[in-house]
Amino acid sequence: MSKNVERLFDLLDHLQENYDKEVILAGKSTGKWDTLSTKQFVEESQRFSIGLMKLGYQKGDKIITVCNSRPEWNIFDMGMAQLGIIHVPLYPNLSVEEYEYLINHSEAKAVIIGNKVIYQRIKDALKKFPNLHVFTIDEIEGQENYDDVMAVGNGRSKGDLAKLQEVKDTINKDDIATIIYTSGTTGDPKGVMLSHYNIMSNAVSTTSINPLNEQHKVLSFLPLSHVYERMLNYHYLYRGISVYYAQNMGTIANNLIEIKADGFSTVPRFLEKVYDKIIGKGKDLTGIKKHIFFRSLKIAEKYEPFKKQGPCYALQLKIARKLVFSKWQDALGGNIKLIVSGGAALQPRLGRIFGAAGLLIQEGYGLSETSPVIAVNYSDADRYRLGTVGPVIDGVNVRIAEDGEILVKGPNIMKGYYKDPEYTKEVIDEDGWFHTGDIGVLEDDKFLKITDRKKSIFKLSSGKYIAPQLLENKLKESSFIEQAMVVGENEKYVGTVITPNFDYLHFWASKHKIHYANNKELVLNEQLIKRFQREINTINKTLSPHEQLKKFTVVPDEWTPESGELSATLKLKRDKVARKYQTEIEKMF
Repeated sequence: MSKNVERLFDLLDHLQENYDKEVILAGKSTGKWDTLSTKQFVEESQRFSIGLMKLGYQKGDKIITVCNSRPEWNIFDMGMAQLGIIHVPLYPNLSVEEYEYLINHSEAKAVIIGNKVIYQRIKDALKKFPNLHVFTIDEIEGQENYDDVMAVGNGRSKGDLAKLQEVKDTINKDDIATIIYTSGTTGDPKGVMLSHYNIMSNAVSTTSINPLNEQHKVLSFLPLSHVYERMLNYHYLYRGISVYYAQNMGTIANNLIEIKADGFSTVPRFLEKVYDKIIGKGKDLTGIKKHIFFRSLKIAEKYEPFKKQGPCYALQLKIARKLVFSKWQDALGGNIKLIVSGGAALQPRLGRIFGAAGLLIQEGYGLSETSPVIAVNYSDADRYRLGTVGPVIDGVNVRIAEDGEILVKGPNIMKGYYKDPEYTKEVIDEDGWFHTGDIGVLEDDKFLKITDRKKSIFKLSSGKYIAPQLLENKLKESSFIEQAMVVGENEKYVGTVITPNFDYLHFWASKHKIHYANNKELVLNEQLIKRFQREINTINKTLSPHEQLKKFTVVPDEWTPESGELSATLKLKRDKVARKYQTEIEKMF
């Protein structure tokens, strides 16, 4: 890798030298797209660095950001990186207690807050830290604004730029660039320390997977506090790809159409939601249109990416794409060439259906501790296999331990957990292998397949092992099921707690003239329970006898990060779900 892209802020020089663009970053907040050119991005980052420097911030200090994804986030990020300040991005939807813990643990000297909504959420936590420097992006009465910092750095005199360059010259590629707190599915969050080179090695080594170039645009809507979307933003900038930030999760579809995006990165849950909406519209059709729609879905479910399936199937698929799937593409802007999925397992069925629609999903795998990508599917026949997370990326090594755990070594492995050297030693062994905690296999010594989390796997009283995530992903293929948690450790059989897809459930109840006062009453309906049993029976036919789900309970709650059952990255918090539904789980056994 070229020396000029070993540190995060080296991207600014790289952009100036290679991609002098009118629009490199854009965000929408006032009804129109506010854009930054390459020149503006570089200059604004310098202003922010100089402003911080004059305010007394220096290498090794920590600054927290709590804001939605927007162009300014990049200015803060690069501005801090150029001074060797450690950027600590936090999710904007945490609880007061979580903010208190993270501010205290990180020993941050300042916090940058995005807007009034986030400020209202975090303000009670801030009261505990009177010496914390707080400033906001949007104007909030009584609060210092980031424009005040920019004003201090205004002018960018030769002397200021020379001092900034002196500081930049002291920053090594192996210096800590950021602390990213894990979502804490068990216990307190851990602060993952990543160096400049950890992240940039990953951003550059994945570029051969991306079919896009400087002529293209992507829409970014996942939080930049997540290392997955953050690294991909560096990756896009390295390629000179323009990055547009969605206003919010509700405007994604409109934003994709507005900018005619060439690609986006996502998590499986978003794709599941898109699919559910498409199915909902299909159910509203009548007559021959409805028949064609669902016939096309049946064809799509048999699709095998990059494989010849005979002339008859090819003709059927061509007709389905023309009559049905072309409308799916139009709904995503009509120009999509890249969809990257990560953060959780993608249902193979969705990969098949979207692929049949001409929307190939490149699923990948990684962790915060690996900066994050370990493996990803390419967009060609030799390096794509549905149901796996693809080949291991260049420069990274993977081996499977005797117990099936995936071990990783490479330049992307974290420096360790902040203030926790003992736990760091537990996960990075003496030979430098990082123990992911995930169980997997290398199919054909090439394609990495994740089967479960090591800590999630449990044993029945019969001695048989159960990998719950595999079963949960099968359950979530049902239109009726939003989330599920498989249970049964030390029991005779397997059970599951299910939270329904309430949008679909309400549609189904209306169709079957089922009356109910609320969701609690609905999930107890005898007719509905029988329908769920049919779904379970269908799934059980695909499972080994010891894996089959003997009991289930349907709960009336939606699981979200706000209600505590899911992490900020939408991972299941098993301990919390188990505690919340302890009575229901005990009744199953």
